[in-house]
Amino acid sequence: MTNDNYTGVTTGTVATACSLAALDAILDTPDIACVKVETPNKTLDIIIDECKILSSTEAYAVAHKNPYNDPDVTVDLAIVSTVELMDKTHEESSVIITGGEGVGKITKPGLQIPVGEYAINPVPRRMILENLKDKIPDGKIARVTISIPEGEKIAKKTMNPKLGIVGGISVLGTTGIARSMSSDAYKNSIVTQLDVALASNIDDLVFVPGNIGEKLALKKLNVTKEQIIQTGNYVGFMFEEAEKRGITSFTFFGHIGKLIKVAGGIFNTKHAVADGRREIMVAHAALCGASQKDIQRLFDSKTTDDMMDILEELNISIEVSNSIADTIRQRCLQHFDLDLNVVLVDMEGNYLNDNFKIDSKNGYSSVL
Repeated sequence: MTNDNYTGVTTGTVATACSLAALDAILDTPDIACVKVETPNKTLDIIIDECKILSSTEAYAVAHKNPYNDPDVTVDLAIVSTVELMDKTHEESSVIITGGEGVGKITKPGLQIPVGEYAINPVPRRMILENLKDKIPDGKIARVTISIPEGEKIAKKTMNPKLGIVGGISVLGTTGIARSMSSDAYKNSIVTQLDVALASNIDDLVFVPGNIGEKLALKKLNVTKEQIIQTGNYVGFMFEEAEKRGITSFTFFGHIGKLIKVAGGIFNTKHAVADGRREIMVAHAALCGASQKDIQRLFDSKTTDDMMDILEELNISIEVSNSIADTIRQRCLQHFDLDLNVVLVDMEGNYLNDNFKIDSKNGYSSVL
């Protein structure tokens, strides 16, 4: 395994290790406790929890993803590979890879794997093939079935249902090594929303920060889940990727406490990266005529909701919200060629700004 608290291994690496162990068991290698897996970056030693021979031509192996310093829902998850050696009947790949229980199936276009296939990504597929092919006896092929018994339950905590991956999780990995709080891995997962939307010819996209924004958008706007794109904290990254794909007009919808950061030029909205909510709110309140005393009250507030209550009391809440929404649009235009319809809401989904249009089709439309 990797040797620090900040890196782990991907599901693809564990699946490869289990496949190797199961094949070795068929080939009469006893007491398999650890296997060496060649990943795109390095060779890793992977501990095998269990390996069992089912017949002279079939065996399975089980391993877990060891915990590391990352909120990864697949940590401690059991991954199983069942390998069966079969006679080769014609010219075909020496390794056939398929999915079993808990591995999702692709139902929407736009992903790396075709519709109808199991969600085992290209790099894990290559790793399994490359690690097994030289061990397979002449005239034989290995049928590899990857299963994740808890996969269907865990998938509810991932973006898979939104991406049209049903019945389980995906077997992922690009380097074989999972890094703590890997921004690249997370970005790769959220950007696929854009590819699925484009492949499905979905228009009128709504970008939201996360699950709360999605729930409020579904409540307030006449849109479907397929139209909603979650940015996470990576607002700038997702806007840049949208622009690259020719998506230049959409709605940016969400709680003011998250979106207000963009008005300050903060395009990574993670609290630990930057947090200027109070200062941004105070600046816009001052521009809209708030007194020094009221500005101090705003500055001393703990949350943007508390600030909005004060602005409501001062009868300038809409004016300030409109100013913030306009500035979000301007900030984005400085960095991207995007025409944004900015909709700010509170935790109940109530509109805070009114400088956008409402229409009968979608519940919103172009900026005024």
